Amino acid sequence: MPEAAALYCHRGTRAIQRMVEFAPSTGGLALWVRHQDLPADSDVAPVAFTDGTVVYYGAAFERLALPEQVGLVAHEVLHIALRHPQRFVELQRVIGDVDLELFNICADAIVNSTLAHLSWLTLPAKSVMLEQILAKALKREQEAEAALLEWDVEKLYRAIDDRDTDSNNGKSKSGNKSQAGSQADASGSGGRDQSRSQSSSEQQSAEQRADGARSAKVRELGAGGVRDLVPNPESQSAPEHEAEHAREWSERILRGHAGDGAFSMLRALIADLPHTRTPWAQVLRVQLARGLARKPSLTWSRPARSYIANQGRAGQHRMPFEPGFCATKNEPRLALIIDVSGSIDEGLMERFAREIETITRRQEAGLVLIIGDERVRQVEFFEPGRRFVLSEIEFAGGGGTDFTPLLAEADRHRPDIAVVLTDLEGPADFKPRWPVIWAVPETHRNTIQPFGRLLTLN
Repeated sequence: MPEAAALYCHRGTRAIQRMVEFAPSTGGLALWVRHQDLPADSDVAPVAFTDGTVVYYGAAFERLALPEQVGLVAHEVLHIALRHPQRFVELQRVIGDVDLELFNICADAIVNSTLAHLSWLTLPAKSVMLEQILAKALKREQEAEAALLEWDVEKLYRAIDDRDTDSNNGKSKSGNKSQAGSQADASGSGGRDQSRSQSSSEQQSAEQRADGARSAKVRELGAGGVRDLVPNPESQSAPEHEAEHAREWSERILRGHAGDGAFSMLRALIADLPHTRTPWAQVLRVQLARGLARKPSLTWSRPARSYIANQGRAGQHRMPFEPGFCATKNEPRLALIIDVSGSIDEGLMERFAREIETITRRQEAGLVLIIGDERVRQVEFFEPGRRFVLSEIEFAGGGGTDFTPLLAEADRHRPDIAVVLTDLEGPADFKPRWPVIWAVPETHRNTIQPFGRLLTLN
């Protein structure tokens, strides 16, 4: 029982009670979050910070006035509800080099502008606002309500990150050393666990990319503030579970905002709500399973089962012969087209190849692999059951891209469905009769495909 009581008695308890008193629904988001006190002697720890699942409280938190405590707890709870630490890790996987300090400032700005309308809490004195970043760094004058409806943390980060790409000789790093990350190491077991992976990844790159004008301005606006995001990539669950968590938090936020009305902690239904995204591998499996399914064909050698059951009659009348169905003898065939002119990450390509091999084995389908750029460079055939290892195939190419000859070559082999791994930069004047899935990396997710379905590999 003492352990259970300690779970609900922590330094943020009074602040949560005040949040639920003034905003019962959105304030109640704090009840879905774990809270943990750091040891009393950990004065070097931040006042409060989060790893995306737990809010950690330093000893200095108790010395704050109640409105300031409420402001900090509401701030950290929204970081968790909006899944900012998890989205940092996801963005890092997509673009490789993400500056943690800049990302943290962007996330803080969105949260602070969301809470700034509330009179029953107090934000820290040096809190940066979303409208400040837009005005100072991007030269865009926008009211807070309009800005919150347009900007999410990924869009804001991409807009302000103009760091020099050549200053670290092309090497990527996972983020600058934040105040939260460095201080959390001395804060006890909770802080050490959350920041260990971050600190080790930071040491991989001694050099840092030089700030451009926008990045420098954002860093200046956030100077003096406490960096309170300590992402932990090791705590990330499977993609389908992450998508489910995002859906749950989005629903909680929407229900809470609707329940509180004018008293909601959210100024508006912000654009930064966590997005539910079905993992691309699951989408690919479903699409290819449908496209490669063996379709039954008519046979006149035997009647349909309904004809046999009715003995060929409908009452007193004899029915005309009804042909039956039999399994087709033709094996399904998948055409995989790889555009070697684009720059696709090797790790992503290997994951993609493993999915293709698994699907073709499960469907007992043949595979024709077509490699090319502006023309066909190589064609490989894989019978059902033959192992398909993309890394063992040598790629040659690097020119421009024209999908027309690649699709025409695939049409010669009469596939049931085709997947094109590409960045979608090139013409496609040949439109086949069979379905086409365009698999593109995350950086090209906004490209419009000429036809077929677009699948973003994130």
